[in-house]
Amino acid sequence: MERIKQWACFGGRQEVWAHASAVLDCRMEFSIYLPPQAADGARLPVLYYLSGLTCTWENVTAKAGAQRYAAEHGLILVAPDTSPRGVNLPGENDAYDFGSGAGFYVDATEAPWSKHYRMYSYITAELPALMARHFPVDSARAGIFGHSMGGHGALVCAFRNPQQYRSVSAFAPIVAPMQVPWGQKAFAGYLGADRSAWSAYDATALATQTAWRKPVLIDQGSADEFLETQLKLQLFVAAASKTGIPVQLRLQPGYDHSYYFIASFIGDHIAHHAAALK
Repeated sequence: MERIKQWACFGGRQEVWAHASAVLDCRMEFSIYLPPQAADGARLPVLYYLSGLTCTWENVTAKAGAQRYAAEHGLILVAPDTSPRGVNLPGENDAYDFGSGAGFYVDATEAPWSKHYRMYSYITAELPALMARHFPVDSARAGIFGHSMGGHGALVCAFRNPQQYRSVSAFAPIVAPMQVPWGQKAFAGYLGADRSAWSAYDATALATQTAWRKPVLIDQGSADEFLETQLKLQLFVAAASKTGIPVQLRLQPGYDHSYYFIASFIGDHIAHHAAALK
């Protein structure tokens, strides 16, 4: 573990750390915001944020303004990267929506991706264990949220691990990856041609199987260019309603897919998680 950056921020500390990941077999970085309450030594609730395509830990850390609200509510905020880095697989950097920056939070089963691209296990197992060892987090009070590809990841992680997370939310999530181009490309590459394996990473499919019954908050911009082609939130809402998952979908007029959208509503999301985590 190596701390590579730090800044004072809203009475707490914004830090960036690097570590050797055994799960991904490469060096990884993550950002962590430690609110002022962390100075007292008490273990605090932790909220994980999963970013979207092309992003690193830096996008949400620099653009969302989340630290202000994390400080207000006394939450530790952790933002990992979106894929393994520096593993130099053939074709890894050829497209924005597959490979580097586009891990899709799955455990790849197809070579050569299966050696490194195991983001699901990294997010749900290795990273939380790292947090528990090195930072004052209360692992029993964990929430997860994200944007676009990261919204997909947050819903999948929560639905598959309802005892591990107390809260979940998403900004413009890819909720039905098996039925949209982004997901179909990624799943075929990482998981192979057998579509029966894909459903384990599809929030709409998981909604019919999960034991999750806690509230799900989703914000979606009405001017999002990907709404009809890549997101298809109506499929998720329909599946969730059949099984009794309480979904609050807020369609925000005029907002797009950008971090201007996320920054506008990040305070509501952190309040949503704080209510569940405290």
